[in-house]
Amino acid sequence: MAKNTLGLVFFPAFDWMISPGHPERQERLLYTRDQLEEEGLFDCEEIKEYRPRLAEIEDLQRAHVGVPAIARLITPAHLTSAGGCLVAADAVMQREVQRAFALVRPPGHHAMRVVHGIRGFCTINIEAIMVEYLRSRYNIRRIAVVDTDVHHGDGSQDVFYHDPDTLYISFHQDGRTLYPGTGFPNEAGSPAAWGTNINLPLLPGTGDEGLHRLYDGLITHILEDFQPELIINSAGQDNHFSDPLASMQVTAQGYARLADKLQADIAVLEGGYSIESALPYVNTGIILAMAGMDYSKVVEPDLRGLRPQDERCNKRVDQLIAEVGDLYFNRERTSKELLAKCGNTWQRSKHIYYDEEGIREEQVESVHYCERKACRGYFTLQTAAEGTRFGDQSAFITCLTREICPHCRQKAYDAALAEKKRGRWQYVLVQDIATGTVENL
Repeated sequence: MAKNTLGLVFFPAFDWMISPGHPERQERLLYTRDQLEEEGLFDCEEIKEYRPRLAEIEDLQRAHVGVPAIARLITPAHLTSAGGCLVAADAVMQREVQRAFALVRPPGHHAMRVVHGIRGFCTINIEAIMVEYLRSRYNIRRIAVVDTDVHHGDGSQDVFYHDPDTLYISFHQDGRTLYPGTGFPNEAGSPAAWGTNINLPLLPGTGDEGLHRLYDGLITHILEDFQPELIINSAGQDNHFSDPLASMQVTAQGYARLADKLQADIAVLEGGYSIESALPYVNTGIILAMAGMDYSKVVEPDLRGLRPQDERCNKRVDQLIAEVGDLYFNRERTSKELLAKCGNTWQRSKHIYYDEEGIREEQVESVHYCERKACRGYFTLQTAAEGTRFGDQSAFITCLTREICPHCRQKAYDAALAEKKRGRWQYVLVQDIATGTVENL
């Protein structure tokens, strides 16, 4: 008997692949569905299945600016994957169910605000699209995204980096040992959002013990302090000990207990590439935990690959609890210091590689702050990419935040028009996050 009503959205994307035999393929969901049917979970009246729908281009453009345009970089499968997340969000917000899990592909957490192609199996960021949809449709403000994928969600970090109302927490295998090579504690957000981007890089070999030590010692306290209106689980499952793309030691029980503790309102499938040995059992455990059902008997059939956790993993966890805890709980003081130091503008440069397409991007991002407390200002992006499917590309992008005042809106447009007049860029684009429009000047 389930304690919670749970909505499930499945979309295996039969018509989309990166290449034949690629780890990110439709079987990731088909084996899971077979397992759920075998366990009779679809016969449980508290578990309701929903069909996905197509997201609109405006939904994507609240989170992304595609170069030359997002519509030219995606397929209907991407719109359906994102749309499945929006269906899950609607089901929860309209109180048809208490929680929802979108088991969809293609995944999304490596897709950054600017999109030139596919990187880390991702083209659009389905969680970020859902977050912006929740804000536009339901006026939800404070949202926590907890990313349990073994790879750092560098795309989600990028989209939320300037947003103090989104708490992004990612625990992952240390970026010095795994793609994408990022995700360290000092990547904590831009000055006005400092401390709301939480990175917890774990040593290879970390298992259930270390993971729950980290959750109990830090993550739960951060969530309690932030007090989000909604918790979203970016539910990557490649921390599993059998996953072929990583080196962690988490079990299906470890994941299920984590889902039970987290109590996420909405979960969205991300990575996980042990298609037969892990995904059916991990997903079943997460679903049972989200529904408030007994998950104690969910055990993988083959535990031979599971290794004992090295004590050094716990030492790293304890170090992160101390270091990142201090960073988070002192974030307001640090934010004020950083804002005073940078003045009205903060800038960073990024070198971005699209591993699936060999695209190399150089990007300069500038955040322009406003003296008005109610205004979040605007930010600009200068991007130059080599080797895209459209050739070499360059663009100047101005991004209008949701809480932008008329004065800053005018300044943002003036900056874009000045760049258009200089003629240095192939494209000059203006993204309005609130409306989901991207204007090509």
